[in-house]
Amino acid sequence: MRVALVDYDSGNLHSAEKAFQLMGREIGAEVQVTSDPDIAARADRIVLPGDGAFPACRTALGEVDGMAEALREAVLDRGVPFMGICVGMQMLATTGHEYRPTAGLDWIGGEVQAIAAPGLKVPHMGWNDLVIDNPHPVLDGISTGDHAYFVHSWQFCVADPAHLLAHVDYGGPVTAVVGRDNIIGTQFHPEKSQDIGLRLIANFLRWKP
Repeated sequence: MRVALVDYDSGNLHSAEKAFQLMGREIGAEVQVTSDPDIAARADRIVLPGDGAFPACRTALGEVDGMAEALREAVLDRGVPFMGICVGMQMLATTGHEYRPTAGLDWIGGEVQAIAAPGLKVPHMGWNDLVIDNPHPVLDGISTGDHAYFVHSWQFCVADPAHLLAHVDYGGPVTAVVGRDNIIGTQFHPEKSQDIGLRLIANFLRWKP
């Protein structure tokens, strides 16, 4: 199995690479950080991380020649399992509103809106309890009350409630996991979420949509 972690200068991918390598070892997965659209297109699993502001990440992804097209063909046309992490998950939305309205990939309908948490600090940073909304194979062995690690000020508000797989409570519900078909996205960082994050990564690598 070939796993592509898409590199578009969105931040340090070292910890994500190590986590995917660790969980992929048992199944012989080859994990490669790449900015080459041809490598991404040939992968059996694709991971799109992201750190920073939505507009900057979306612009940076678009500036990697051929990458957006390769991802669309692999994920939407051929059904390659895909995971977005943090802003990589937010970019699945129709539109992001950080700083200015910015078109997302529109693979899962919805808007990226500022977290409204009166009386609480934003960014939402640290450990929080997951609440599972819709069961999913990538969440096997993960239960309501399990902890994951978050660092973000904006959240993905899905248009279809069926695409909300998990949330946390931070002055109200805040999206934690979204998904549909062969696409999954986590607002939290699985590579920083210890056992729960590693379980999610292992489930994703074994997932057969």
